[in-house]
Amino acid sequence: MSDQQDLEEALQEKAGEVADPAGRAVRVLADVEAMELSRRFGCGMGTIYRESLRSGICPHRYLRNREAISIDEQLRLACNRVAVIGAGGLGGHVIHLLSRIGIGRLTVVDCDVFDETNLNRQIFCTSDSLGKPKALVAAQLLASINPGVDVITHELRIEESNLPGILAGVDVVVDGLDNIQDRLVLERSARNLKIPLVHGAIAGFDGQLMTVFPDDRGLIAVYGPVERGGKDQRSPEAVMGVPALMPCLMATFQAMEVLKILLGRGTLLRNTLLHVGLDAGEVNRFPLG
Repeated sequence: MSDQQDLEEALQEKAGEVADPAGRAVRVLADVEAMELSRRFGCGMGTIYRESLRSGICPHRYLRNREAISIDEQLRLACNRVAVIGAGGLGGHVIHLLSRIGIGRLTVVDCDVFDETNLNRQIFCTSDSLGKPKALVAAQLLASINPGVDVITHELRIEESNLPGILAGVDVVVDGLDNIQDRLVLERSARNLKIPLVHGAIAGFDGQLMTVFPDDRGLIAVYGPVERGGKDQRSPEAVMGVPALMPCLMATFQAMEVLKILLGRGTLLRNTLLHVGLDAGEVNRFPLG
């Protein structure tokens, strides 16, 4: 009997039946059983979750996803790879949300380390993580949040030359950057590699979002042509600040765009800029044509 058959039989043996919050019977695999199978078969938790889903068994941690995200859709998410460029305010919240929702493979890119000014908003920044690389801290915490997520980290600044290697095999890339120049570099690379990009930006209590496919006009419709240079200390983020509420809110919109792309459902914000003004409690769409 093959290892695959052995694993399939073991999954059926370890699965149990529980009642979901609506009282419906569901076959689930508890994390403690998944960990035991991971050790026995010498594979990662991600492999166990994927094989469980293929067998129609819901990992217990995803039980509350089940009516909004089907077993087949959960498997699709578990098989996809998403790259998040930036692991600070926006990017950190996106990484956290995608790991809990069940994205199976994450690439996390950030060249920076945490400092005290990050404590007000960046979800992975704590007193213990000050001075440590953001990408590395994110990967370490994800291991305890969802061990079924396979994480690749790159502690570097993105360049035209390194992005093709970083984005190899990625299904969607998320912009968690804090300057226009790097965003345009990322967009060009995503376009060349035929990868959808989910853009987000925040300043004060305002945020914006747009999903860009390779054939779309994209960020030039928002920013116009911008030459790359040093980080602009007069950027909106620098002038208006970044309270914790905005990265949390806009990252939720970004994570939802990722799900819509991967699952082929809902209405994407293509060729449309979504603007959120939290002070006024307003959400507006601006077609960009």
